[in-house]
Amino acid sequence: MHGTAVARWSGVPGWRGVLITGPSGAGKSDLALRLIGRGWRLVADDYTHVFASDGRLFAAPPQTIEGRIEARGVGVVDACALGLARIALVVELTGGAVERLPDARTRTLDGVALPLLRLNGFEPSAVEKVTAAIAVL
Repeated sequence: MHGTAVARWSGVPGWRGVLITGPSGAGKSDLALRLIGRGWRLVADDYTHVFASDGRLFAAPPQTIEGRIEARGVGVVDACALGLARIALVVELTGGAVERLPDARTRTLDGVALPLLRLNGFEPSAVEKVTAAIAVL
């Protein structure tokens, strides 16, 4: 699917991933680069294989782009990457304003319902919002 996935170590249960979705130019790779700068690991950039197993959703990179991410204005660069991660949260990037206190939302992918966070990926606080959202899951 069109999306970028990153993950962070959370002790038990291990690596927990975020699938970042949104239209081209919404800031998927930009947000992923900022998360990677805070210790997250790249799973896949721009295109991500997602699949369900035992009621959980997983993400893996296509072999052709594994370990690489586009840094707009710089080019494609290498990144510390994971080959597979369980996805715990979907982040949908929007270009406009987001609700201040939204009702809980979910997005179902391959039969698995996951919490959904909508945000503007270019906001300075986007990294902290994603980190806070996955910490409470």
